[in-house]
Amino acid sequence: MRIRATVAAVSGALALSALAVPAAQAADTPKVPASIAAASQVAHSLGGTTTFASSVSGTPYELDASFSNVKVNNAKNVVVGTTAVVKVPVSFTLNHAADVDIYADDFFGGIEIYRGTDYVNAIWWFDSGDATCSDPSGTSASCTATIAVDPAELLNEDAGSWKAAGFAVAFNDEDLENPNLDNVGVAITDKTNSLKVQRLSKLTVNASPEPVKKGKTITVTGKLTRADWNNTKYAGLPAGQAVKLQFRKKGSSTYTTVKTIKTTTGGALKTTVKAASDGYWRYAYAGITSTAPSTATGDYVDVK
Repeated sequence: MRIRATVAAVSGALALSALAVPAAQAADTPKVPASIAAASQVAHSLGGTTTFASSVSGTPYELDASFSNVKVNNAKNVVVGTTAVVKVPVSFTLNHAADVDIYADDFFGGIEIYRGTDYVNAIWWFDSGDATCSDPSGTSASCTATIAVDPAELLNEDAGSWKAAGFAVAFNDEDLENPNLDNVGVAITDKTNSLKVQRLSKLTVNASPEPVKKGKTITVTGKLTRADWNNTKYAGLPAGQAVKLQFRKKGSSTYTTVKTIKTTTGGALKTTVKAASDGYWRYAYAGITSTAPSTATGDYVDVK
């Protein structure tokens, strides 16, 4: 069975929204279906700061529902490049009273990842798509869904710490765009998870000369770049990033760190080592809060 839930990033996209969203983001955010927009507006209106909150009457009642066992991206951070939409799997348990019809046409629920202090005052958010649910007990549905994170809707300032929350809205036959909120039920479980939305990083490596005589100098160069969401390209990180030079001897499956060096302007990397045996050289970057880790593909050097 399926439960209708919010899709795509809805903040800043709605004509009724007055959330504090950067103009560059709001201008490029796609339209969303009116029904989904309405559910999101009602849930976020509980903060009382939106145009929508001031334009409708009433106060939503507390819907007898809650979210538990929420898992986002298999407990991994969400890493986003410059063009590809990242599909983030989510799963959750929707606990609800027997008289709450989660399969009604005007019931909406899902998981949201957001940036901000709390759910109702989020600066920017992405909501899950339609969830597939199984509810054999009639009061505890096990659900899975997907959150689509589009880099076109992100700015570099969005990288870092995010949170997740679960929300459900029952309209109970009210007009979705102009409901009497006294008849609308809302349930929010905030926060359910903490995570990071990070800029994808890339590392290159080149070890030369190839081949090289034993005891001679090998020069290992490379470059560390990361996704620039503002300009839809990859750019070097600020100088001073710590990167490990690692070596894997031919016939071994394990890399060993030889030394740690720091990037220079544009993310450039360069160091030297003495040739001792055949094997693979690579760079490895541990990442920072805003930027995901990355590891270069090993470059083989034949030592004569």
